[in-house]
Amino acid sequence: MEALQPNTSYHIFNHANGFENVFREDENFRYFLEKYQLYISPIAETYAYCLLPNHFHLVVRMRKREVIEDLIRLNFSKVKRNFGKVERITDVEIERYLSKQFSNLFSSYTQSFNIMYKRMGSLFIKNFKRNPILDKEQFTNTIIYTHRNPIHHGFCRSYTDWGYTSYCEISDLRSQLVEVDKTVRIFESKNQFIEMHQRNLDKFNHRTELEAPL
Repeated sequence: MEALQPNTSYHIFNHANGFENVFREDENFRYFLEKYQLYISPIAETYAYCLLPNHFHLVVRMRKREVIEDLIRLNFSKVKRNFGKVERITDVEIERYLSKQFSNLFSSYTQSFNIMYKRMGSLFIKNFKRNPILDKEQFTNTIIYTHRNPIHHGFCRSYTDWGYTSYCEISDLRSQLVEVDKTVRIFESKNQFIEMHQRNLDKFNHRTELEAPL
């Protein structure tokens, strides 16, 4: 599994560890995003997200190395107040810290989920997938794919019909979680953001119609 790197963009995906849902009701979605802000927002900029009952997708960019180093130093000083400042932080320590933040997100959510539904054991697959995003075209395509996921899986027919993606937040230019301005600039304008999503959906619907049995 490729290690997470600072100042690098990723499509991140994780799935239920088994056949049950990881999100059963509105409160689950809300709580996951609350924990996401706590653990992931400090280490990454978020450009898109989609939460579905048994899995989720994220489009993120890890923050710059100096930001991550400052977080590690702050965390170290809280734990070991009498050991002075950490002067040098290695690549391995940075990679471990980034992965640990995602681990904290999953474990924190799982603990609360298990208490709420009186269950035991892991909830998410341990090794979440992370695919580096290497250029602008891949970035826009991944954002659109993320927003189209509920349609792809048959939960709705349009982007605005599923409440647990960042599509409406971006098109409304208002979000506490997503980097709206930066995302819109990647698409060059709000209108282009909406138009590119619609063109992709039209192609998807046309392909689905062609594949449907007569």
